[in-house]
Amino acid sequence: MTAPLPDTIRRLYTDPGEYIDSDHPAVRQFAETAVRTDASEREKASVLYKAVRDGIRYNPYVSMRLAETFRASSVLAAGQGYCVGKAALYAAACRVHGIPARVGFADVKNHLTTEKLRQSMGTDMFTWHGFTEVHVDGAWRKATPTFNDTLCAKVGVAPLDFDGHTDALLHPFDGAGRAYMQYVNDRGTYHDVPAKFLMREMAREYANMQGEDLSGRDMEREAEGR
Repeated sequence: MTAPLPDTIRRLYTDPGEYIDSDHPAVRQFAETAVRTDASEREKASVLYKAVRDGIRYNPYVSMRLAETFRASSVLAAGQGYCVGKAALYAAACRVHGIPARVGFADVKNHLTTEKLRQSMGTDMFTWHGFTEVHVDGAWRKATPTFNDTLCAKVGVAPLDFDGHTDALLHPFDGAGRAYMQYVNDRGTYHDVPAKFLMREMAREYANMQGEDLSGRDMEREAEGR
């Protein structure tokens, strides 16, 4: 079922947020230079998705104690981030073009990962995994711009594509056709990243990882020897 958004709801999901800071000059420049001005909303949503997916390297070894980990403009400046920060940047880039966008969260099992990351986390369950929803063609479409193409090549899966219309939420199978990822619990969608809450949740869920020195660790380098 498709339907236009009421004006107040459209404004809610196109206005800047504290973390989905679509009014930041660098975010605006990134979004504006990534797509043709005459492209359709669907085309813009697809092109911006790929720009974030591959232009920002996925690295989960970030500090969950810092608010900037969750802020779109900071992730753009760093050139790397984890799922929530990349979802925020994609949502912000879409809002620059007037495309309603929000962040969603879910718990994910059998996530694309490495053995070293599993050991640090102490589990194969990723709680509060972040993705993005964009409102295109009269409906909310789900997309996960998390895993960049070079990382996917190292772990043997194809990059997850998004055409701006069909949901692109997960890698259901690996390169050998084995079940790979499963969304097990929907945590809902939000106008902006609930960063303070996530900081507390990550400290509680991954206490072992919080105590480790993560500086200098990089998932893509680890994946080479996976």
